[in-house]
Amino acid sequence: MVQIPNTPASAPTPQRAVPTSADVARLAGVSRATVSYVLNNTSAVRISEPTRRRVHEAAKELGYVPHAAARSLRAGQSRMVLMPSPTVPVGPLYGRFINELQWALSRLEYTVVQYGTLGLHGDEAARAWAELRPVAVLVPGSRVGPQGVAVLQRSGARAVVTLGPEAVEGAHALLMDHAAVGQVAAAHLYARGRRRIGVVLPEEPGLEIYSAPRLDGVRRGLRGTDAVVTELPLAHDEEAAARLAERWPELGLDAVFAYNDEYAMLLMRALQDAGVRIPEDTALIGSDDLMLGRLLRPRLSTVHIELPSGRELAELVDRAVRDPAAAPERHEVLGAAVIQREST
Repeated sequence: MVQIPNTPASAPTPQRAVPTSADVARLAGVSRATVSYVLNNTSAVRISEPTRRRVHEAAKELGYVPHAAARSLRAGQSRMVLMPSPTVPVGPLYGRFINELQWALSRLEYTVVQYGTLGLHGDEAARAWAELRPVAVLVPGSRVGPQGVAVLQRSGARAVVTLGPEAVEGAHALLMDHAAVGQVAAAHLYARGRRRIGVVLPEEPGLEIYSAPRLDGVRRGLRGTDAVVTELPLAHDEEAAARLAERWPELGLDAVFAYNDEYAMLLMRALQDAGVRIPEDTALIGSDDLMLGRLLRPRLSTVHIELPSGRELAELVDRAVRDPAAAPERHEVLGAAVIQREST
């Protein structure tokens, strides 16, 4: 029998104390007020560059990070801008817009937090966002109503900005007319002599808030003509695209406007595999103007969408935070223009 020696347990490693602004002040040889002015980028007080450098070096050496919650209490408001995470698939175009917006807000000394609220809708979602006490909330789509806006404002949100097809009472609005995307695509196809036009509609849930206006835009653009519009529901997978391509002879379409470039590229591959020539048999146009579409053969025609610049939206947020009593602003921000390539 082997006896295991009874060795004493090692003493727990003492936890290091969290560095404070007082520690930074001592190491840098300045007052705590100076540390606060430097690390909060306060412009009202002039601090020499050598002093700023000493404070930053001391903070880095100690591993000191300002306490956001305490800073918010002192200032009477947070610097957090909350962006609920999209509940629908988003592509590279929206991703670039978000990156630009975050950079622009950070230059104005705001912190952007993306918050997942899967399963929450309307006023319930607004209450969840309000618990974090953001100074501003940017709401994609149509996920909040007037009561939700009021909940956010009562919790201290000075700016509520919606990005969607309709304005919401009490909120600033960036109005995006997705019907224009379908309208210019339809006009382009009609001008190319196409009369039997299909419109790809994603089957993924949630995207109908964008695809339905684009379909309406196609119908609007072809109203009063001899063109016929056919709806083409399509899931974003290869098997679904292949099944649709198998039905192509019976559909008798000579053109397609796909919801976006990703669906257009998916359908193009399936049609080519089925022996459909593009654009000779069927012209095809997408939207978003993704770089990958320019690498296809034939190169993909597309609708270039002009989103608002992140800098302009950041400035709108900042204006609203500084003057919460100002009347809500309304801006139409989505532009659409066809870029013709080889697929049409």
